[in-house]
Amino acid sequence: MNEPFVSVIIPVKNFARTIAKTFEYLLDIDYPRECLEIIIADGGSKDETLSIIKEWQEKYPFIKLIQIKDCPSPAYARNRALESARGDFLFFTDADCAPCPNWIYLILEIFKRDPQIAAVGGEVYTLRVELNNLVEAWCEHFRFNMVSPRYGFMGEGYFPDFPRAPKPSDIAGHKAYFFGTCNVAYRAQVIKQIEAKFWDNPTGEDMDFTFRHRSKGFKFYFAPQARVNHMHRANLKSLRKVWVTYGQAHAPLVAKYVKRKGIELIAQFLKTAPSLVIPFPIKGFVYIGNFHLVHIFALFFILGLIFQAGIFAWAFLLASFYFLFQYIKWNFPMEPRNKFLFWCRIKYLTNLSFIWGGLKDFSKYKIICIEPSF
Repeated sequence: MNEPFVSVIIPVKNFARTIAKTFEYLLDIDYPRECLEIIIADGGSKDETLSIIKEWQEKYPFIKLIQIKDCPSPAYARNRALESARGDFLFFTDADCAPCPNWIYLILEIFKRDPQIAAVGGEVYTLRVELNNLVEAWCEHFRFNMVSPRYGFMGEGYFPDFPRAPKPSDIAGHKAYFFGTCNVAYRAQVIKQIEAKFWDNPTGEDMDFTFRHRSKGFKFYFAPQARVNHMHRANLKSLRKVWVTYGQAHAPLVAKYVKRKGIELIAQFLKTAPSLVIPFPIKGFVYIGNFHLVHIFALFFILGLIFQAGIFAWAFLLASFYFLFQYIKWNFPMEPRNKFLFWCRIKYLTNLSFIWGGLKDFSKYKIICIEPSF
């Protein structure tokens, strides 16, 4: 065969709910089995994950299992898998993901076009595990983990060049072009050339791994047709936990890649989201969107009542209701309509979790991260 050897790397820990479905889709991928290995790096599963993996191993010898005792993070598991991977191209996905049948060929075709492409990523859609699960329905409506909406509904093509002097929003905001490890492939020789590995932090490793390559001048290409369907969290508690970790990733990223001190103010409530970096002794960013303005004007209203501001207090209340409408109107078309208050609740609580995550490690990094409004 003339096909390049491919390694598919998947970190797992307690994914019994979804991993069998992931294997079904992986084994439906159109690619020569003699040119393929699937490396599962288990970080100490306590549920039925290991027994499920071993059942599939018995049928398909190109499935390899690495067991890591007391694994501190998915990043650590991926690094262990990288140590044994033999592929010319390293494909990353997760144990709750379902790649399309031509996933590998579609991505390899892009790599052939340009040797300076270090990574190719595809689009991420939703695959429901439980058709009546409201949290999964929310994730589908929210377009959770999709690439294109994150960057203004971009189409196929190259990511912009990595900025020479990145602002915080270039690293941990709406211009932080990166590929999540649920759907991306890297050229192995580039990883070796720059001696890249996933960092030790418990979150944000996909962003850091992207920036390590992009900051060296290598190209990243978005190929939306190379799709992966994602099976999302089953309940609100686990979804909120994910959003806290997303927020926590940003302070160490800003600390590492943003050299200039100052706070970037981003007017998210305006369509173009203009920003301005103001001098300040520390680094960071502050988004001002509908979520933030609801609370800001509500606070002004309460202060207006306390200080007897009269008509100004009621103007603040009207402004708060206006931005509340702007914030929740996105929920209006969601079905079923009788769950509207639940849709509002999940939107609010996940957004709140995101903002809490951004602030959680301020004492450690001395970096301000006020996350965006959904």
